[in-house]
Amino acid sequence: MRSWSAPDIASLPGNGGPLRVHDTVTGGLRTTDPGPTARMYVCGITPYDAAHLGHAFTYLTFDLVNRVWRDAGHQVDYVQNTTDIDDPLLERAEATGEDWRALAEREIQVFREDMAALRILPPRAYVGVVESIDLIVEFIEKLRARGATYELDGDIYFSVAAARGFGEVSGLDREEMLRLFAERGGDPQRSGKKDPLDWLLWRAERPGEPAWDTSLGRGRPGWHVECSAISLRELGMGFDVNGGGDDLVFPHHEMGAAEARCATGTHPQARNYVHVGMVGLDGEKMSKSRGNLVFVSRLRAAGVDPMAIRLAMLPHHYATAWEWTDAELAGATERLERWRAAVAASSGPDAAPVLDRVRAALADDLDTATAVAAVDAWAAAVLAGEGADPEAPALVRATVDALLGVEL
Repeated sequence: MRSWSAPDIASLPGNGGPLRVHDTVTGGLRTTDPGPTARMYVCGITPYDAAHLGHAFTYLTFDLVNRVWRDAGHQVDYVQNTTDIDDPLLERAEATGEDWRALAEREIQVFREDMAALRILPPRAYVGVVESIDLIVEFIEKLRARGATYELDGDIYFSVAAARGFGEVSGLDREEMLRLFAERGGDPQRSGKKDPLDWLLWRAERPGEPAWDTSLGRGRPGWHVECSAISLRELGMGFDVNGGGDDLVFPHHEMGAAEARCATGTHPQARNYVHVGMVGLDGEKMSKSRGNLVFVSRLRAAGVDPMAIRLAMLPHHYATAWEWTDAELAGATERLERWRAAVAASSGPDAAPVLDRVRAALADDLDTATAVAAVDAWAAAVLAGEGADPEAPALVRATVDALLGVEL
């Protein structure tokens, strides 16, 4: 599946430092330590509707990870999936009378356009489930060969009893796991399962649902197995960051990690698990089920500068939930105007300290608020008539472009 177009990135003098992030497994800050190539997998959308600001905030976060690594001198191998066959997609298609394939392709294209407009660096591999059926079947066959699966009315389940170290990603107790599993697409109450926490790897064909002929029988994949299979093929085990929204910690990342460990006999699936807080609206998190959504595509269609959208999200720390308001966008639009006016000046205060502060802030667990404040302070000084360095505006423009991803 094709990705989206990559923005040009301004070059900067020197290199930044190593990136520290909050790792869900350990519960603390860890310094990432990639080799020459940093490897990152981020879970993608289920394309039954357009991308909302919660999605955009997640992909902005990992775009910043990508940029900080690149600035530190690493190549970055970034992989993202898209869940282009799953229950929510089929349910929306049935409700609207649209072919599920057409629905998925349309919304994936809107997502591509949103990501390009927000200047999110594209993944090297953007992989759909439909194009990965054979890969996923082969992966499930490996799990079956290791004795980790069983059948129930034609469906194939992963037995949690075969999941060594289960719980290490989320750190949750069994009661909380069961609660979240029921809320987030699981079936703990299904009769005949060996354990309520066992999860579906392969769903046998149901009447009226799409299915594929495979060695597992006619059917389609469960949810968690797609990311395990795709990440293993594209990045191998022990990649540097596995990321997504914090609603993926359990069950998705927990169960995916268990599958990867079982299939390979090695550990860990990822060296760091990084999760992003939810974006709210009107006192509740944005979600398609609630319908309280602000869509990137609709803001763009209304004439909002995508850089203002990006700049509205940037001051918020990725690990903390926050709420979108009209005031957020208005403030970001004003900030964007100030920054653009400042870099259009003929001179300004020395910009080398700005580059140093932005680099240090982002390397320190993506402290975007401090990074934005450093640019704010420089812009205010310029607009107050301070500074005489003719090279400064160009360096600040390049800093904001390369590290914060905002085109001025």
